Amino acid sequence: MNTTLAQSLQRAQTLGLARIDAQLLHLHALGRAPHDRAWLLTHDSDILPTEVRQVLEKLLQRRLAGEPIAYITGHKEFFGLRLQVDTRVLDPRPDTETLVEWALELLPLDQPLRVLDLGTGSGAVALALQHQRPNCSVTAVDASADALAVARANAQRLQLPVQCVLSHWMDEVPGPFELIVSNPPYVADGDPHLAALTHEPLQALTSGTDGLDDIRKIIQQAPSRLSPGGWLLLEHGWDQASAVQALLGEAGFEQVQSRQDLSGTWRCTGGQKPH
Repeated sequence: MNTTLAQSLQRAQTLGLARIDAQLLHLHALGRAPHDRAWLLTHDSDILPTEVRQVLEKLLQRRLAGEPIAYITGHKEFFGLRLQVDTRVLDPRPDTETLVEWALELLPLDQPLRVLDLGTGSGAVALALQHQRPNCSVTAVDASADALAVARANAQRLQLPVQCVLSHWMDEVPGPFELIVSNPPYVADGDPHLAALTHEPLQALTSGTDGLDDIRKIIQQAPSRLSPGGWLLLEHGWDQASAVQALLGEAGFEQVQSRQDLSGTWRCTGGQKPH
């Protein structure tokens, strides 16, 4: 039976896929770029070849089983960069662009400042900052050698001079840095949302009974690694802003404040080391 592109897209949505997911999987199966969605509209009456339909069926089943689109296609767009991602790293979220935008506000275009990205995963944050601020020296840290291999490969492919360091938080990076950013694990052990995240590396998600163990460690280490007047910015869970503000205040940080993501959730909290 002949199936048009429009019919196949409609079927994917009938099965329960979001429209954007159905479009991205069809583009991937057809060997087209993920931003080429306009092409789907102009070719909606095209008949899908049998081999494309067979590939597509496998892709659809993987997505319906909860596997992130980024793992299925092998890449993810983040802050204008196309990153290669797989199950060794978290699927980069659009929410994390809030962290990047705040960091860029603190990094003047013309100054060669030193920046540290903790728990870099795919390298998303570090590479976005290096791309936007080429004069800065950006170091990306992860405790996972597998994750760091993904970040290093992305840096090489994008030709961005980010230095990748294997380290448990700041143990192997003495500093000093003018800015430290991190999207650390912040989900509480046993959180019911973990059931929907089984395809992603658990060690990159959970952090103790309240989800704040790694954030506490970072805040404890940061003052000795920051230059006077340097900033620490942390991404965290939707309900953790006040707790992270309190931890920063207790550690002596000034100008402690939080930022909302596009959905209005308090997504990032940061503070400045006194001059």
